[in-house]
Amino acid sequence: MEKTKIERINELAHLAKERALTARELSERDALRKEYIEEFRRNTISVLENTYIVTPDGKKHPLPRKKQ
Repeated sequence: MEKTKIERINELAHLAKERALTARELSERDALRKEYIEEFRRNTISVLENTYIVTPDGKKHPLPRKKQ
């Protein structure tokens, strides 16, 4: 996520502590948060898909997917 978008999320969070946000600011904040969470999930899944367990005998095994 772009640094400017993260800065905007933080700016809106600070504003929310000072005063009530307008409807436009609330929708902007919600959209930015949703985008941030989606990107966080994609990155976390990517890291886990590229993580391997090495057994004592030296074999590599990918992390198994959790059953849903």
